[in-house]
Amino acid sequence: MKHLTEILKKLYMKYRNFILYGLIGCINTGVDFGIFALLRMPQIDLHYLIANIISYHCGMVCSFFLNRRYNFKVTDRPIHRFMSFYAISLIAVAASEGLLFLLVSGCAMDDIWAKFISMIIIAVLQFLFVKHFTFKK
Repeated sequence: MKHLTEILKKLYMKYRNFILYGLIGCINTGVDFGIFALLRMPQIDLHYLIANIISYHCGMVCSFFLNRRYNFKVTDRPIHRFMSFYAISLIAVAASEGLLFLLVSGCAMDDIWAKFISMIIIAVLQFLFVKHFTFKK
């Protein structure tokens, strides 16, 4: 049992940033997805592409602050780091918009399912860029 604990501890230390990024990503995804679903409700019925931009930005701001504080623990140059994070996020939201449009318009997929699929793909790619550019020490 002690051996297994040591292995798990080493794996956690090696992949700590990715694991925490994933956990924080779940929170941000909840913010993003929740706001998207709210904006798509019949009472509001905002166009799915506009709702995606708004919800994505809300999740992105939440992601920056949580990752900065708890994951990468980098507190220097906050404006510079936020601008880097934001630039990467703009590329990610453009890719998300493209995937969402392709899945909804091109593949006739339900917009909620298309949003879910696009979020998974974009999250993995965004982690790689954020780790190596925004929060690089």
